[in-house]
Amino acid sequence: MQTVKTVEKITIRDQEFSKKIINKGITPLERCYQCYACSDACPMAFVMDYYPNQLIHMVRLGLKEKVLSSKTIWVCVSCWTCVTRCPNEIDIVRFMDVLRVESLKGGFKSPVNEIPKFHKVFLEEVHKKGRISELELLFRYKLKTCGFFSLKKLREDISLGLKMFLKGKLKPYAPVVVCQKAVEEVFTKVQWSKGRQ
Repeated sequence: MQTVKTVEKITIRDQEFSKKIINKGITPLERCYQCYACSDACPMAFVMDYYPNQLIHMVRLGLKEKVLSSKTIWVCVSCWTCVTRCPNEIDIVRFMDVLRVESLKGGFKSPVNEIPKFHKVFLEEVHKKGRISELELLFRYKLKTCGFFSLKKLREDISLGLKMFLKGKLKPYAPVVVCQKAVEEVFTKVQWSKGRQ
Protein backbone atom coordinates (compact mmCIF):
# COMPACT_ATOMS: atom_id res chain seq x y z
CA MET A 1 0.00 0.00 0.00
CA GLN A 2 1.39 3.41 -0.98
CA THR A 3 1.87 6.12 1.59
CA VAL A 4 0.52 9.64 1.05
CA LYS A 5 4.10 10.90 0.69
CA THR A 6 4.75 8.50 -2.21
CA VAL A 7 1.54 9.59 -3.93
CA GLU A 8 2.52 13.26 -3.51
CA LYS A 9 5.88 12.62 -5.14
CA ILE A 10 4.34 11.29 -8.35
CA THR A 11 1.66 13.96 -8.83
CA ILE A 12 3.91 16.34 -10.82
CA ARG A 13 3.75 14.88 -14.30
CA ASP A 14 4.89 16.25 -17.63
CA GLN A 15 2.93 14.51 -20.37
CA GLU A 16 4.68 16.62 -23.02
CA PHE A 17 8.00 15.10 -21.89
CA SER A 18 6.47 11.66 -22.18
CA LYS A 19 5.26 12.36 -25.75
CA LYS A 20 8.60 13.91 -26.71
CA ILE A 21 10.59 10.83 -25.62
CA ILE A 22 8.11 8.42 -27.21
CA ASN A 23 8.30 10.37 -30.51
CA LYS A 24 12.10 10.03 -30.74
CA GLY A 25 11.86 6.92 -32.91
CA ILE A 26 12.26 4.39 -30.12
CA THR A 27 10.29 1.15 -30.37
CA PRO A 28 6.90 2.01 -28.80
CA LEU A 29 7.32 2.09 -25.02
CA GLU A 30 3.67 1.02 -24.64
CA ARG A 31 4.85 -2.47 -25.53
CA CYS A 32 6.63 -2.73 -22.16
CA TYR A 33 4.56 -4.86 -19.81
CA GLN A 34 7.09 -4.69 -16.98
CA CYS A 35 8.38 -8.25 -17.20
CA TYR A 36 11.77 -7.19 -15.71
CA ALA A 37 13.74 -9.17 -18.33
CA CYS A 38 15.86 -6.10 -19.14
CA SER A 39 16.58 -5.31 -15.50
CA ASP A 40 17.28 -8.93 -14.55
CA ALA A 41 19.81 -9.22 -17.38
CA CYS A 42 21.53 -5.85 -16.86
CA PRO A 43 25.13 -6.21 -15.59
CA MET A 44 25.02 -2.65 -14.21
CA ALA A 45 21.69 -2.92 -12.34
CA PHE A 46 23.47 -3.15 -8.99
CA VAL A 47 24.61 0.50 -9.27
CA MET A 48 21.41 1.95 -10.77
CA ASP A 49 18.94 4.02 -8.78
CA TYR A 50 16.08 2.90 -11.05
CA TYR A 51 16.05 -0.24 -13.16
CA PRO A 52 15.55 0.10 -16.95
CA ASN A 53 11.95 -1.16 -16.79
CA GLN A 54 11.23 1.38 -14.03
CA LEU A 55 12.61 4.21 -16.18
CA ILE A 56 10.35 3.20 -19.05
CA HIS A 57 7.36 3.30 -16.69
CA MET A 58 8.48 6.65 -15.24
CA VAL A 59 8.73 8.16 -18.74
CA ARG A 60 5.23 6.91 -19.53
CA LEU A 61 4.04 8.58 -16.32
CA GLY A 62 5.78 11.84 -17.32
CA LEU A 63 8.16 11.99 -14.34
CA LYS A 64 10.66 14.18 -16.19
CA GLU A 65 12.61 15.49 -13.19
CA LYS A 66 13.24 12.04 -11.69
CA VAL A 67 14.11 10.43 -15.02
CA LEU A 68 16.55 13.08 -16.26
CA SER A 69 18.25 13.39 -12.85
CA SER A 70 18.67 9.64 -12.45
CA LYS A 71 21.96 7.85 -12.09
CA THR A 72 20.75 4.99 -14.30
CA ILE A 73 20.99 6.85 -17.61
CA TRP A 74 24.69 7.53 -16.97
CA VAL A 75 25.78 4.13 -15.64
CA CYS A 76 24.20 2.23 -18.54
CA VAL A 77 27.11 0.95 -20.65
CA SER A 78 25.05 0.24 -23.81
CA CYS A 79 25.98 -3.44 -23.83
CA TRP A 80 22.68 -4.42 -25.53
CA THR A 81 21.96 -7.24 -23.06
CA CYS A 82 18.61 -5.63 -22.21
CA VAL A 83 17.65 -5.30 -25.89
CA THR A 84 18.44 -8.93 -26.65
CA ARG A 85 16.38 -10.10 -23.66
CA CYS A 86 13.36 -7.86 -24.25
CA PRO A 87 10.43 -9.96 -25.56
CA ASN A 88 8.93 -6.83 -27.14
CA GLU A 89 12.15 -5.68 -28.86
CA ILE A 90 12.23 -2.28 -27.13
CA ASP A 91 15.48 -0.52 -27.96
CA ILE A 92 16.47 0.36 -24.41
CA VAL A 93 19.98 1.39 -25.47
CA ARG A 94 18.53 4.05 -27.81
CA PHE A 95 16.09 5.00 -25.05
CA MET A 96 19.01 5.64 -22.63
CA ASP A 97 20.86 7.68 -25.29
CA VAL A 98 17.79 9.88 -25.83
CA LEU A 99 17.46 10.42 -22.06
CA ARG A 100 21.16 11.35 -21.74
CA VAL A 101 20.84 13.96 -24.49
CA GLU A 102 17.66 15.38 -22.92
CA SER A 103 19.35 15.50 -19.51
CA LEU A 104 22.32 17.43 -20.91
CA LYS A 105 20.11 19.80 -22.89
CA GLY A 106 17.94 20.46 -19.84
CA GLY A 107 20.95 21.09 -17.58
CA PHE A 108 19.91 18.42 -15.07
CA LYS A 109 22.35 17.59 -12.29
CA SER A 110 23.57 14.04 -12.31
CA PRO A 111 24.43 12.08 -9.14
CA VAL A 112 27.50 10.88 -11.05
CA ASN A 113 28.92 14.18 -12.32
CA GLU A 114 32.03 12.73 -13.97
CA ILE A 115 30.17 10.53 -16.46
CA PRO A 116 28.24 13.34 -18.25
CA LYS A 117 31.53 15.26 -18.54
CA PHE A 118 33.25 12.26 -20.10
CA HIS A 119 30.25 11.76 -22.42
CA LYS A 120 30.50 15.37 -23.62
CA VAL A 121 34.29 15.30 -24.14
CA PHE A 122 34.03 11.95 -25.96
CA LEU A 123 31.38 13.25 -28.40
CA GLU A 124 33.31 16.48 -29.02
CA GLU A 125 36.41 14.44 -29.84
CA VAL A 126 34.52 12.21 -32.29
CA HIS A 127 32.83 15.26 -33.83
CA LYS A 128 36.14 17.03 -34.29
CA LYS A 129 38.20 14.13 -35.66
CA GLY A 130 35.83 11.29 -36.47
CA ARG A 131 37.96 9.02 -34.28
CA ILE A 132 39.27 9.03 -30.73
CA SER A 133 42.76 9.93 -29.67
CA GLU A 134 42.92 8.31 -26.24
CA LEU A 135 45.64 10.63 -24.97
CA GLU A 136 43.85 13.79 -26.07
CA LEU A 137 40.55 12.46 -24.75
CA LEU A 138 42.14 11.72 -21.38
CA PHE A 139 43.89 15.10 -21.27
CA ARG A 140 40.70 17.04 -22.08
CA TYR A 141 38.66 14.97 -19.61
CA LYS A 142 41.20 15.57 -16.84
CA LEU A 143 41.13 19.31 -17.55
CA LYS A 144 37.32 19.36 -17.41
CA THR A 145 37.20 17.42 -14.12
CA CYS A 146 40.30 19.04 -12.53
CA GLY A 147 41.82 15.55 -12.46
CA PHE A 148 45.41 16.82 -12.57
CA PHE A 149 45.25 18.16 -9.02
CA SER A 150 45.29 14.82 -7.20
CA LEU A 151 48.88 13.56 -7.20
CA LYS A 152 47.84 10.06 -6.11
CA LYS A 153 45.32 9.75 -8.94
CA LEU A 154 47.78 11.28 -11.42
CA ARG A 155 50.42 8.69 -10.47
CA GLU A 156 47.90 5.87 -10.89
CA ASP A 157 46.84 7.22 -14.31
CA ILE A 158 50.45 7.56 -15.51
CA SER A 159 51.29 4.04 -14.31
CA LEU A 160 48.23 2.55 -16.05
CA GLY A 161 48.81 4.65 -19.19
CA LEU A 162 52.42 3.48 -19.43
CA LYS A 163 51.40 -0.18 -19.13
CA MET A 164 48.75 0.28 -21.83
CA PHE A 165 51.22 2.11 -24.10
CA LEU A 166 53.84 -0.66 -23.76
CA LYS A 167 51.22 -3.27 -24.67
CA GLY A 168 50.13 -1.26 -27.73
CA LYS A 169 46.71 -0.47 -26.25
CA LEU A 170 47.22 3.28 -26.07
CA LYS A 171 48.06 5.14 -29.27
CA PRO A 172 49.67 8.59 -29.05
CA TYR A 173 47.56 9.87 -31.96
CA ALA A 174 44.18 9.18 -33.56
CA PRO A 175 43.99 7.47 -36.96
CA VAL A 176 43.27 9.89 -39.79
CA VAL A 177 39.64 10.05 -40.90
CA VAL A 178 39.38 10.01 -44.67
CA CYS A 179 35.87 11.44 -44.92
CA GLN A 180 35.23 14.12 -42.29
CA LYS A 181 32.15 15.19 -44.28
CA ALA A 182 30.48 11.84 -43.54
CA VAL A 183 31.18 12.31 -39.82
CA GLU A 184 29.64 15.78 -39.97
CA GLU A 185 26.57 14.36 -41.73
CA VAL A 186 26.09 11.82 -38.93
CA PHE A 187 26.24 14.53 -36.27
CA THR A 188 23.87 16.74 -38.27
CA LYS A 189 21.45 13.83 -38.67
CA VAL A 190 21.30 13.25 -34.91
CA GLN A 191 21.10 17.04 -34.38
CA TRP A 192 24.09 17.17 -32.05
CA SER A 193 26.08 20.30 -31.47
CA LYS A 194 28.57 21.42 -28.84
CA GLY A 195 26.29 24.20 -27.68
CA ARG A 196 23.40 21.82 -27.04
CA GLN A 197 25.40 19.27 -25.10
